[in-house]
Amino acid sequence: MRKNKLQISIVIPVLNEAHGIAETINYLTANSSPTNINEILIVDGGSADHTVSIAEKSGAKVIHSTKGRAKQLNYGAKNAKGSILYFLHADTLPPKDFDQSIIDAVGNGYQTGCFQMKFDSNSHFLNFFAWFTRVNHQLCRGGDQSLFITKQLFNSSGGFNEDYVVYEDNEFIGRLYKNTFFKILPRHVKTSARRYEERGMVKLQYHFGMMHLKNYLGAGPDQLYDYYKRKISV
Repeated sequence: MRKNKLQISIVIPVLNEAHGIAETINYLTANSSPTNINEILIVDGGSADHTVSIAEKSGAKVIHSTKGRAKQLNYGAKNAKGSILYFLHADTLPPKDFDQSIIDAVGNGYQTGCFQMKFDSNSHFLNFFAWFTRVNHQLCRGGDQSLFITKQLFNSSGGFNEDYVVYEDNEFIGRLYKNTFFKILPRHVKTSARRYEERGMVKLQYHFGMMHLKNYLGAGPDQLYDYYKRKISV
């Protein structure tokens, strides 16, 4: 084994994810190699349920951060030991041997990228939009697709902008697109369609599209969060 072997820190921001965090952690462990994974880092934003104890019992390392996805992601990156950061949503599962796919990509010179995405749903409507995640354009990106990035590039790019309470993934990836090549790996993560099913698929997709448009037209983080609060989080 060569020295300085590339290793991954999986960073998962959480808030009250007791219902599914064990399943996610167990899945990650079962579908990756321990030689590639340095740690599974759960960044808790102040959960009021049993997220922390469940995550620890499942073998993950838990650290505590100020609430806010961008703040939690940055804090996770700051404390991560791996040379590659892999940011993942708690309700998203990457493909089997995802770790090797990421390490191979970095070894081939790609400093950042993501997987394509599928929903855990048979909805033709959702699958239509998921199809576009194979297109290498920043408009087709989102945090649900997960994100890998070398720690060196993460640090030099400034990380996530903590002014963004929402849309932090898109804002950061937009900056990465301007400064480096963004690699789309030809495999799929599977993400939960729960939020779409609860709030209405067409309605929610429309509002996400409006946020992309508002951002394109120059809306700042406060304006995007105001729209999110009024239209999505209600």
